[in-house]
Amino acid sequence: MTVSLNEVEHTARRDFLKRINSVVIKVGSAVLADEDGLNLDVINSLCRQVSELKKQGKKITLVSSGAIAAGQGKMPGLPRPRTVPEKQAMAAIGQSRLMQVYEDAFDAYGFAVAQVLVTREGLVPRHRYVNAKNTIRTLHEWGVIPIINENDTVATEELQFTDNDALAALMVNVADSEALICLSDIDGLYDGDPRDNPSARLIPQVKRVDEGIMKLAGDTPGRAGRGGMRSKLESARMVTACGIPMIVAAGRSPDIILRIFDGEEVGTLFLPRDRRRLKGRKPWIAFTLARKGSVFIDSGAEHALVVDRKSLLAVGIKRVSGKFDAGDCLSVINPQGEEIAVGVTNYSSDELEKICGCRSGKICKIVGHEGQTEVIHRDNLVIMR
Repeated sequence: MTVSLNEVEHTARRDFLKRINSVVIKVGSAVLADEDGLNLDVINSLCRQVSELKKQGKKITLVSSGAIAAGQGKMPGLPRPRTVPEKQAMAAIGQSRLMQVYEDAFDAYGFAVAQVLVTREGLVPRHRYVNAKNTIRTLHEWGVIPIINENDTVATEELQFTDNDALAALMVNVADSEALICLSDIDGLYDGDPRDNPSARLIPQVKRVDEGIMKLAGDTPGRAGRGGMRSKLESARMVTACGIPMIVAAGRSPDIILRIFDGEEVGTLFLPRDRRRLKGRKPWIAFTLARKGSVFIDSGAEHALVVDRKSLLAVGIKRVSGKFDAGDCLSVINPQGEEIAVGVTNYSSDELEKICGCRSGKICKIVGHEGQTEVIHRDNLVIMR
């Protein structure tokens, strides 16, 4: 009997969800809030669905936007915040309101919640990353639902530098989750912008987030938040490269979370690139460390990294971009200009510029000290394709 492509896609989704016991659910501001503040009916519906999953024994970690929108609802006389201090102040006003709403909603179903505020810089030190993992694991063991948001009030970057799509991708590994669900104001990835093109079609499944897929996303952010479809695709590229599936779906669609877990064909499913889940240091490298520079490699080095799973050697590097130190995280760019890997370098930018294209035996003489054979050792390298 011949199996159709649609049947294969449906089976793939059903099988994924059947095995999933732990999931990160990211909810955007455009789902949670209206022009006047938080939408309590929407939040109560989402909490009811999460509670049903909890009763089935699933571990749920929520990454929630909405603090700024909640603040606006509490301070209707203030204009919409535009500067960074205004946004941070409004987030400070709204964060307690957001958590109170979650507290009340989940309390009705017999579940406690815990607020977890993080910053990317706070997770860069490896011990803090591990501490965060231990905290969230303990909350799950206690049956408590972690509700996570970026600590906008003290973040040193501008709020537009990151968004909760990126935070959700990071938290998948911090929470040891098996999937990421992003609930948005759009019901998935389309082959065109449905706001401008009524005939645009929903793409039900994506096997690889390549440049062609990235071009389908515009740069327009969501109605009430910072992240648009591009930020979701960047998150999908990250998590799927680490062996984790991701779904983007419409957060206000009735019972959307339960329908996803029932295997219904809703939203867009991004398939994991590799069956093997990344463990140990590699998720921390891929998700947490900021890229401080780039190395551009030849096709031979690309084959060695992607196919042979070897370390990156100086002989395969064509040029270096950026200023960085040994121990910093770098992007590895192939001849087509695509980021194919990220990793922790053993050499500074000044040293790498001297040894580009050199064979390992000549490195010591050029840099003036006993250097590593590998520029990036495979144990500190994460393939992103």
